[in-house]
Amino acid sequence: MKDIPATAAAVLRQWSGGARKRFGQHFLVSDGIIDRIVAAAEISPGDSVLEIGPGPGVLTAALLRAGAVVTAIELDRDCATHVAGLFPQARVVQGDATTLSLADLGVGPGWRCVSNLPYNVGTRILLRLLDQAAPLSRLVLMLQREVAERILAPPGDRKRGSLSVAVQARAQVSRVCRVSPGAFRPPPRVDSAVLLILPRPPAQVPPGLDELLRLSFASPRKTLRNNLRPAWAEDTVPRLLQAGVDPGLRPAMVDLDAWRRLAASWCSTLANRSG
Repeated sequence: MKDIPATAAAVLRQWSGGARKRFGQHFLVSDGIIDRIVAAAEISPGDSVLEIGPGPGVLTAALLRAGAVVTAIELDRDCATHVAGLFPQARVVQGDATTLSLADLGVGPGWRCVSNLPYNVGTRILLRLLDQAAPLSRLVLMLQREVAERILAPPGDRKRGSLSVAVQARAQVSRVCRVSPGAFRPPPRVDSAVLLILPRPPAQVPPGLDELLRLSFASPRKTLRNNLRPAWAEDTVPRLLQAGVDPGLRPAMVDLDAWRRLAASWCSTLANRSG
């Protein structure tokens, strides 16, 4: 079995390719940031870890050094071949994480996901991970800082939107650290952030919530009354009041508990329509 390189620089010295724009590749080179990511993952030897987008394997090496049993999904065929050859300890799957069946890969309860996600599909992958029938135990993900701030945004924050509520309904989320462009080669044009995401049991995600959020945030500067009137007509104000929500609030002002109450009302609407 090959020795695992001890630093990001040592891993990258074995990679002869460059970063490809069409895959949104920016390779992490900061050992300090890598250490913080792995520490947040709280890996014990033998833990199963899913890594999405390993690139040339910098984070993969750190996960293996921590004792993880790594399954890596990589869209770039050259990177996938390289990582598989460099780290025979890992299982490398060449494919698209937005479409691959994670259940078929055996990903499920007890697994962690530790990844530097491609910026162009980061939110799609995150929501897919959170919607697994058998949820993962812990996610430590790097995303574009702007996206991370939207995910973290509390009620009343101008950055709060449907993504904020959708993720917070599915998980407890906190920031591990911010990451400057200088931590990557080549450096991206934006800052990044690492989030710690602890999924909630699936039963805590109200059915119909995503459709309700789509309607409610259709015009974020409008009130809930005006956004939901096309769906609830003359019942709009009574339903909002019954859920304990001020009809004059903008959607960004509504907290998670109120969204859960509204989703229950919305589900009764869907049931009546289908009946």
